[in-house]
Amino acid sequence: LRPLPFALLSLPGRDRSLVTTTAAKWKGKKKARKDCSLPESSWEERLANAVTPLWRLPYKEQLQVKYESQRKVLQTLASHLEELGIGAQKPGFTFPSFLLQPIINGYRNKSTFSVNQGPDGNLKTVGLYVGTGRERNIVCVKAYHMENIPQKHKQVAQCYEEFICRSPLAPCILFHEGGHWRELVVRTTSCGHTMAIITFHPQDLGQEALATQKALLKEFFTSGPGTVCALTSLYFQESTMTRCSHEQSPYQLLHGEPHIFEELLGLKFRISPDAFFQVNTAGAEVLYQAVGELCQATGDTVLLDICCGTGTIGLSLAQQVSKVIGVEVVEKAIEDAKWNAAFNGISNCEFHSGKAEVVLPQLLSSWEDSRPLVAVVNPSRAGLHYRVVRAIRNCRAIRRLLYISCKPEGEAMRNFIELCCPPDPGKKLREEPFAPMLAIPFDMFPHTVHCELVLLFTR
Repeated sequence: LRPLPFALLSLPGRDRSLVTTTAAKWKGKKKARKDCSLPESSWEERLANAVTPLWRLPYKEQLQVKYESQRKVLQTLASHLEELGIGAQKPGFTFPSFLLQPIINGYRNKSTFSVNQGPDGNLKTVGLYVGTGRERNIVCVKAYHMENIPQKHKQVAQCYEEFICRSPLAPCILFHEGGHWRELVVRTTSCGHTMAIITFHPQDLGQEALATQKALLKEFFTSGPGTVCALTSLYFQESTMTRCSHEQSPYQLLHGEPHIFEELLGLKFRISPDAFFQVNTAGAEVLYQAVGELCQATGDTVLLDICCGTGTIGLSLAQQVSKVIGVEVVEKAIEDAKWNAAFNGISNCEFHSGKAEVVLPQLLSSWEDSRPLVAVVNPSRAGLHYRVVRAIRNCRAIRRLLYISCKPEGEAMRNFIELCCPPDPGKKLREEPFAPMLAIPFDMFPHTVHCELVLLFTR
């Protein structure tokens, strides 16, 4: 992988006219489905169309649709840079062969299932949503037919539905209307481990009643019908919010091991209930290998791994560099990262827990290390906080930056522009701007319209 002038690499030998034709054809099909009378399609089709809209297309045609999408993203970035007077070269586009994923079906290692009313009126249906809250037409559809979800996840979801249907307690669909049983998160690994996390709204239940429910849940999955799931870990979280961290409401281990384990690029990783881990393990190996090449790290390089999760990127590259510094907001993930480093015999890593916008400026403001500094950022869809971008931009030692984005057309686009715009004292962007050199899409999410885009910036 050699740096090219802001080029999007893609599948060799593909005809660009075919790419445009396929993308247009898919848009036409999508519009036709919107225009058709809803009763003519099954609930299963509606769910598949909502969550995995490319599921009808052969995989190579899915890539062609994504090619067109990523081309537009980079054209938008190039246009913004031209407006700023940077005069960026417009990207040319070809695909790298490694865009293809080794596993196309059942690749997800984490699935989140909701509890709500199903098409048959069952208020305790465990599945995925079709519809929107704004339209007040949400229906929860079982996900047994979804191609991106592995069979094990579907099995646990089915067992959870069986359990709550037996329970006298109501589901919690709207907080203010009462009810208790809420989401189910299932995590699996290639090592054969399965973790289930049950989210429960306590409402006004006392501790004794809560203890009874936890005991019944444990009994169901350890000696009842749920034993078929062979859970490695069963967690229970009392939550009065839509999303709740471990610090806000601790995950309570009801059964099994506190962690599950995954193997990636010859290393073993410990995973906590709320720790981030790439949702496609096989795809992550391809992605991280490419990131390692793009870093062009030498033996004296310091790697700054921002939004590091359980430390997968930094630890997988630790042998190539002199030091790894990881930053992550989830405290439990940092505990996992430290354990992962120790277990794998890696001693040149340090990990910092806290918000990146707080930790990173402190780390970089007094940076005096003469060693080359390469930064890798892998934020959520919300992108990087402005103070993180500013800290990276104003650190002269960072000459090479890899930005991994799962939603480059969103807030990440603002980050790209802030990294590349001319110095702006008003925004406290003082140092030399970065320039985009290379863009590579990785199809981490087959059957969906999403992919992971890696952008290389240098200065």
